[in-house]
Amino acid sequence: MKITEVKTVLLTGPSGNDPFLQALRKKRSASFIEIHTDSELVGIGETYAGYQCPELVPAIVEYLSPILEGLEDGEINPRVLWRRMYQCANFWARSGLGVTVIGGIESALWDLKGKMLGLPVYELLGGALHDRLPCYATGCASDYPWSELKRKIDIYREAGFNAFKVGAGYHDSGTGKGFVSDSVQAWVDLETEKLDVIRDHAGKDFVVCLDGHMSNVEVGRPWDVGIAKAVLKSMESYNLAFYEEPLHYNDLAGYEELCRSTSISVAGGEGLTTRQEFSQYAERRAFDVAQPDASWIGIETFVDVAGMFAVQDKQVATHAWCSGVGVMSNIHAAFAVPNIAILEIPPLPGPLHSEIYADGYRFEDGFILRPDAPGLGVRLTDETKNAYPFIPGSGEPNPVPGMMDLM
Repeated sequence: MKITEVKTVLLTGPSGNDPFLQALRKKRSASFIEIHTDSELVGIGETYAGYQCPELVPAIVEYLSPILEGLEDGEINPRVLWRRMYQCANFWARSGLGVTVIGGIESALWDLKGKMLGLPVYELLGGALHDRLPCYATGCASDYPWSELKRKIDIYREAGFNAFKVGAGYHDSGTGKGFVSDSVQAWVDLETEKLDVIRDHAGKDFVVCLDGHMSNVEVGRPWDVGIAKAVLKSMESYNLAFYEEPLHYNDLAGYEELCRSTSISVAGGEGLTTRQEFSQYAERRAFDVAQPDASWIGIETFVDVAGMFAVQDKQVATHAWCSGVGVMSNIHAAFAVPNIAILEIPPLPGPLHSEIYADGYRFEDGFILRPDAPGLGVRLTDETKNAYPFIPGSGEPNPVPGMMDLM
C-alpha cells in the first residue's frame, strides 16, 4: 500500500441542532484532511483551525504533502512523520497555525494506521485505560433572562447530559447583547446570581463548568488577575468542576497567582499549540486542569501533555469545539491517558458531527463509551461533501471592527 495524495476538504454546515447555539451562529466551517492510498483505505483528520480560519489550511497541507506522498505502508509511522513535518516547517510552524495543521495531518495518519491494522487509535497509543468517560455539554453563552438558562439545562438533560459548561456574563436573547461592566462587584454579583439560579434549578449533583473565554467576549474591562481572584473567590461554595480561561494566555504569572489563591480548579490550554507552551504552565503550576485539544496540538502531543500534568497529580479535560473528526481524535487520546477528568462534547450535533462520527461515537447516560471501530471510527462521504459545500468567510474570528459582519 502507498500514499498517493494528501488533500484538504473544506466544508460549511449548520452549527448544530442546539437552538441556543443556532441563535448565536447559524453556520460553522471545518477543515478535514484526507490521506489517500492506492487501496480502499483513506485516513481522515481534522484541524481545529478550520473553525476559525479555514481558508488558510489548504496551502499548508499542500506544502507538507510531499513528505507523505509516495510512502509505503511500512513507512507510515505517525510519530516519525509528525517530527519530520515539524522539522521541515519549524522556522514558521514552531507554534501557532502551522503546527495545528500538522496536528490535523497527524490525526489522519493515526486514522489510516488504525485502519491498516484493524485497531482503534487508542490501542496504537498504548491501549485504553477506561471503559467509559464522563462528558459535559458545551453550552456556549449563559442565556438571559435566567428562564432561558434553565431551559438550556432542561434541554441538555433531556439529551442525556449530567454536566454542562457556559460562559462568563450572559447573552440576552431579547437584545442580542452581552453583559458588559468595568465593575468588579458587578461581575461578582452577576456570577453568583447565575450560580444560584443554576444550583436551584439543576441541583447540587449537576456538574457545572464556567468559561471566561480569555475575555474574548463583551466584558468591558478585560479581566486581570485581580478581577479573576475576586470573582472566583465568590464562587467557591458552588462546587464548580473548573473555571476555564479566566485570563489571557499572555498572563502566565496571573494564572500562577490565581491557582494559588482559590480552591476552584483553574483550567486552560485550548489556545496553546505545542508541548513547550504547555510545559511553561506545568512548570509554574499555572493550571489545575489542563485542556489540550488533539485537533489543535495533535494526538501524540495530547498524550504527552497529559503526562506532564499527571506527575503533578493534576488532570486534563479535552477541549473539542471542532467537528466530528476532531471530537473523535480527542476521545481516542482521552481513553489512552490515566488522568482524564471529563470530555467536552458538542451537544445536539449537526451534520458535520453526526454524519462523520460513523461507528466510533458512543454516548450513553452522560458518558462516552470506549470506541471499538478501527482508526478513529469516522467517515467523510461524497454525500456529505456535496451537501455542505464550503462558504468562504464562514470561519469564526473574534468580534472586532471589520470582521463582525462575517460572523
